Amino acid sequence: MARIGLKSRIVLILGGFALTVCGLGLMLVVTTFSIDTLVGSLPGQAAGEVASALHGQALRLRVTALAAMGSTLLLSALLYLVVVYQMVLPLRRLMAEAARYDEQEGAGDELKTLSRRVRVLLHDVDHTSVELERSRETLAHAEKMAVMGKLAANMAHSIRNPFTSVQMRLFSLSRSLDLSPMQKEDLEVIAAEIRRIDTILQNFLEFSRPPRLQMQPVSPSAVVDSALRLLEHRLRAYGVTARVDRSAPLPEVMADPEQLKEVLVNIMVNACEAMLRGGAILIEERTLLHPLLKQAVIRVQDNGPGIPAAQLDKLFQPFFSTKEEGTGLGLSIAHRIIGDHGGRLDVESAEGQGAAFIITIPLREQGNEHDPHR
Repeated sequence: MARIGLKSRIVLILGGFALTVCGLGLMLVVTTFSIDTLVGSLPGQAAGEVASALHGQALRLRVTALAAMGSTLLLSALLYLVVVYQMVLPLRRLMAEAARYDEQEGAGDELKTLSRRVRVLLHDVDHTSVELERSRETLAHAEKMAVMGKLAANMAHSIRNPFTSVQMRLFSLSRSLDLSPMQKEDLEVIAAEIRRIDTILQNFLEFSRPPRLQMQPVSPSAVVDSALRLLEHRLRAYGVTARVDRSAPLPEVMADPEQLKEVLVNIMVNACEAMLRGGAILIEERTLLHPLLKQAVIRVQDNGPGIPAAQLDKLFQPFFSTKEEGTGLGLSIAHRIIGDHGGRLDVESAEGQGAAFIITIPLREQGNEHDPHR
């Protein structure tokens, strides 16, 4: 079926209007001539006076009809020019600009294409508003983390040095004194707790002083494969199987492979520890080619017990942990690492239905490889 362009539709509408008015005007002109002919056949002097009056009226009607026809034609032409130059051409430029992000459609679909693209634009605005709100939350979170990091660094330095001295003295005492088995056991417990505190302090330092990112072009798929190779024996020990759902390797992003691998390892180790009797981890990879944002997405899904809804909002907060011996900094550090890459780490879970951690990182833009951390 032939498609009619917007300009053609305007021509048809204005042309139909002009032809209708001109047709009515011509009918009126023909009618006045018929009246002249009819009145001219009337006999008598009175008829002559009536004929003269009717003839004058018919003349005025003809002039009015011709003026209306001319005005209609002129107005139609002016309306056509105004609509074309003030509406159609700007709309076509707008659609040509939007066509850079979409496939071109055939001529004659301007209104349909514009309507569809306006809907897409409204969706993009909603999406951008959501992203902006998330960015504000991330910024507020980052400010809190900056303050917390300074406090953690000062506290870690203040506490770590005395504990190092205590640890050395305990080691010296254990070598020099003749201790009973119970005393040796007590010293081992004390030494183990000191090592645990030292680990917590080390996490404080890592949290407060993030390492310098070594940004480089890398496919997240390669990082996923590297993390799985690293965890191969641990996964087997936990009785957990890991499967990757990948139609094709993800496009390159600008990232620090080691830091990104640390995030994946942390998430998968947490999943293993949550699935006490073994389980499965599914890693899904996909690409989001949004007109405003092009992103690589890695979704790590386990079939463990899930996370209670009351804990989801606290999951990335420092020092919050569901494990008895956890420091509560692993996921906070992972969240910060992904944020430093310009991405986002989200979690989806329902109690009893497993948990999914979603890593979203912007794709590498050709010709724009500037590292903001340099």
